Amino acid sequence: MAFDGITVAGLCRELQETLTGGRIYKIAQTDRNELVLTIRPAADRGGGQLRLYLCSDPSLPLVYLTRTSRQAPLQAPAFCMLLRKHLQNGRILSVEQPGLERVLRITVEHRNEMGDLCTHVLVVEIMGKHSNIIFLDDSDMIVDSIRHISSMVSSVREVLPGRPWFIPDTQSKKDPLTETKEGFMAVLENGHTEAPKLLVRNYTGFSTVIAQELCDRADLSQDRSAALLTAEEKETLWTQFEALIRTVRSGSFAPAMYCRKGEGANAGAPAEFSLIPLSHYADCTEVPYDSPSALLEDFYARKNLYTRIRQRSADLRHIVQTILERDVHKYDLQCRQIRDTEKKDKYRLYGELLNAYGYSIPSGEASCVVDNYYTGEKMTIPLDPSLTPQQNAKKYFDRYARMKRTSEALTSLTAQVKAEIDHLRSIQNALEFSTTDSDLSQIRQEMEESGYLRRKYAGQNSGRKVNRSRPPQSRPLHYISSDGYDIYVGKNNLQNEEITFRMADSRDIWFHANDMPGSHVLLRTGGKTIDEIPDRAFEEAASLAAWYSSGRSQGKVEIDYLERKNVKKPSGAAPGFVVYYTNYSILAKTDISALKEVTE
Repeated sequence: MAFDGITVAGLCRELQETLTGGRIYKIAQTDRNELVLTIRPAADRGGGQLRLYLCSDPSLPLVYLTRTSRQAPLQAPAFCMLLRKHLQNGRILSVEQPGLERVLRITVEHRNEMGDLCTHVLVVEIMGKHSNIIFLDDSDMIVDSIRHISSMVSSVREVLPGRPWFIPDTQSKKDPLTETKEGFMAVLENGHTEAPKLLVRNYTGFSTVIAQELCDRADLSQDRSAALLTAEEKETLWTQFEALIRTVRSGSFAPAMYCRKGEGANAGAPAEFSLIPLSHYADCTEVPYDSPSALLEDFYARKNLYTRIRQRSADLRHIVQTILERDVHKYDLQCRQIRDTEKKDKYRLYGELLNAYGYSIPSGEASCVVDNYYTGEKMTIPLDPSLTPQQNAKKYFDRYARMKRTSEALTSLTAQVKAEIDHLRSIQNALEFSTTDSDLSQIRQEMEESGYLRRKYAGQNSGRKVNRSRPPQSRPLHYISSDGYDIYVGKNNLQNEEITFRMADSRDIWFHANDMPGSHVLLRTGGKTIDEIPDRAFEEAASLAAWYSSGRSQGKVEIDYLERKNVKKPSGAAPGFVVYYTNYSILAKTDISALKEVTE
């Protein structure tokens, strides 16, 4: 994710068009590194009220317009009080970006204590660990900053009251907005590294993503050295570079988010954002946005959601994976043992034939050949020379009895282990689709009830359970088909139980992926029969069942469907486990882009 100079250029244009002439109504410092400016835009720019979110957190510096409010502390920090003193009710004159630097300068006009007009500048530096929010006077002297940087921290530039503000030129990069063809060609001639790295190293505002995009548009390999490029390839790269700079100058941006098309939690996860189209992200889904602010707010909110949920579910994933690996190993061993017992009937036959023909077999023989009276064929039976034929027969009968007992016990145990493996895989699938804390809470509850997790208690010697507050109860997903039918999707086994056995009517249509973990999907028929439901409703419900299954990456998944009244739950079965014996099947696509989720 690159909050590069091109992103700042698009954001600067948006702020310039939206906020110029607006007045700063409120100033709040919602966190140590965060500011929220509430601004009333000028009447000719739409009026109303907007919030400008500024964050200088080294791990995630951000700037964007939002309508979401944030809770401010009761006691405002000193920096916030200073800004309120000078900028409250001030009018925004301009929002500028020096070159393609990751810097925004917001110039504000206001009246001082004497009633005279004066100007101050609020500078937002979006530079990774060097990010800052700095308050300047009209001569670019630092009045104060949200983070103080002394000479002990940085030998390049101090950020302290009374010091001059400037942009340090530590890497001697060139401004791409003023670059000439001759200068660009000289950079390529002297470059002895890959073209994307060379562009990032020599031009301000260029991120690796943008540099790779230029090379992709010029049809250049990412790992070729710039010095090895032909004259034609250099010319093509310059043409793409020049086209990009024209886009930045004209403000012809196309904000978009690129989301992954993988399976499980990775599916739909934000991979990258950009204000220019990214051709080398063709394997991702492109989601367009109306403005850079809307893109940035949504991207980082979704990124935070995916990251946070993955972190919170890490312990559950580890537990499920550990138990699953153990059970799969146990199941493989049991299956091998069952295969070993398949020859038990041969030993029983040996015993019967030895009892029938033992009188004619001399003692001390290592084997004997007798007639198999079941097939009429000759059969060779190995013998222990130290035992009589009757003792050999008893030995074979004892071996048969042991194998029979083992087979009967293993058949039952193997069925139990297989059911537990299926249950764990269904939990694994549910974890992939969890997006909220309440989803994880339900899965944790299921794992506790199934014995995979120990319930937590109030004290070491206390049998009383801790009264833990849980997040609001998660509900099944709700979609509306193109023909207006309600479709419900369970995100985990507890929700599967709910929609199948509590929400559904007997004539509703039930869907599930064939022979793989997946969600229960319910198509509400409103009392209609299967023949009265349009085919499109079946296809859309089946697509949901395909998407919310472990086979979503296959493109198409075989889906079983039938009336709910024919779906049964065996006594004592794990949550979400059902059986059915008569069903229809449909091969469904995993594309659900045409369906919209209903938020309730």
